[in-house]
Amino acid sequence: MPYEAWDESRATAIVEGYRRERGGLMPALHGLMEHFGYVDEGAVPILALAFNLSRAEVHGTITFYRDFRREPPARHTVRVCRAEACQAVGAEDLADHACRSLALDFGETSEDGEVALEQVFCLGNCALSPAVMVDDRLYGKVDADRFDRLMVSTVGEGRP
Repeated sequence: MPYEAWDESRATAIVEGYRRERGGLMPALHGLMEHFGYVDEGAVPILALAFNLSRAEVHGTITFYRDFRREPPARHTVRVCRAEACQAVGAEDLADHACRSLALDFGETSEDGEVALEQVFCLGNCALSPAVMVDDRLYGKVDADRFDRLMVSTVGEGRP
């Protein structure tokens, strides 16, 4: 999903839509994530003012929940399942291969901002383990060769 570039006036309008809701901070944060793909540092004072909170409280909420990114997302996100069902059929080897081939550790984003590599602990595709999700598309029975083909076809040439 393409996101809009950060814009303070647009962020203020999004937050205002939740200002009168009881417990509106969380929905407002989700609204910012849906629109921009992350919560810019510039949103902290907007949120604090709208919900009568300190900047520290807003910052604490953003950093406590892992779902709230504080930087623009990578263009592509690759998630490798590391749950037990996937581990039983080679997910650890696949995880090692993904890290090596993308030259990333889990939780990192490539310097060009193209690819982020994440580990997850269930994609709900256990019958077709090991599983990988690239952006919002789920793939099963992924081995190192299929992983490489997926990277070229979905992420682009030069990957891995």
